[in-house]
Amino acid sequence: MRTDTIFYRVFQVFPGLLFELIGKSASLGKQYQFSSREVKELARRFDGVSEPKGKGASKLPIYFTEVQFQARADFYSRLFTEIFLYLGQYQPTNDWEAIAIFAKRSMDPGVPKQYRWLDKNPPLHKI
Repeated sequence: MRTDTIFYRVFQVFPGLLFELIGKSASLGKQYQFSSREVKELARRFDGVSEPKGKGASKLPIYFTEVQFQARADFYSRLFTEIFLYLGQYQPTNDWEAIAIFAKRSMDPGVPKQYRWLDKNPPLHKI
């Protein structure tokens, strides 16, 4: 806890240091505001989770399935939040894939820019 406080103060006073640590220009710090934010956790439930079982189960991916019959702009944000909460809570060693099933293709809001790296090669299947 005390270490967190020290780093919090250091990054507030010297915002460029954070960017230097990741090999970027310290001047980027001028474009950002460093703060501590609380994230409230809501109860989340998947429409389905297919977990491998039996011999060799750890080598097979877990499949997270969501069925969507209403247009929701935040669909992918919610889906990926649920997946990462699951991975954090259960700590599986398996790879994972997501399956998004839409009543109509037009209900797919498209993967938001901040999640596009998850849409490059499956783990995301859109049906």
